[in-house]
Amino acid sequence: MRRSRAAVRSTFLPFVALSLASCHAAAQAAANRLSPEEQRGGWVLLFDGQTTAGWRGYQMPAMPSGWTVVDGALTRTGAGGDIITTGQYASFELALEWKLAPGGNSGVMYRVTEADEWSYRTGPEMQILDDAAHADGLNRLTAAGSAYGLYAAPAGIVKPAGEWNQARILVQGSHVEHWLNGVKVVSYELGSAEWQAKVAASKFGAWPGYGRAPRGHIALQDHGDPVAFRNIKIREIQ
Repeated sequence: MRRSRAAVRSTFLPFVALSLASCHAAAQAAANRLSPEEQRGGWVLLFDGQTTAGWRGYQMPAMPSGWTVVDGALTRTGAGGDIITTGQYASFELALEWKLAPGGNSGVMYRVTEADEWSYRTGPEMQILDDAAHADGLNRLTAAGSAYGLYAAPAGIVKPAGEWNQARILVQGSHVEHWLNGVKVVSYELGSAEWQAKVAASKFGAWPGYGRAPRGHIALQDHGDPVAFRNIKIREIQ
């Protein structure tokens, strides 16, 4: 017996919805996991995709309510301040994905200490930005991927707001690299004469502890805009 188009549609549409939901759930499950190769290479997840375990607020004993898990991503959903890892790291390779709302601004800071009122006064920052819609995108020193205020990142690498960007930060002794979407965008030496001159000429020169700690926390910045992070993982370098 032939079924009417309406009957076929009524059966097919719920199936499509169920299939899409299953695909979405499978994609979330695939994220925030380590491959066997990564596990053998010493990588460790800093975010499990379901809870905020391993994180707390900057100068706080627990996580602020403004950071929650949304669709498998650690997301700034309201005011809460910066958050930091419970662990501290000296030399490491950090990898993560980030996504911003239009016009958004955030950052990933490293070797952060809690010796100052603000995290950005202690640890260098890889800038997270919607270059196309935020004023900071007009200056390569403060655009996406830059070592904020010190080392410029090239244009045309960051993806538009609403899309996932892949970031990697390598810190090995004094050597630092920023990678954005598979491209090395910044490379510098912490404590070098060049670095010290750049710091002295910037706002960071007012804070003597900036970039001086040999180890510290990873921090995710609350700059007042919605931002999401996933696939956050780290490999310590001995």
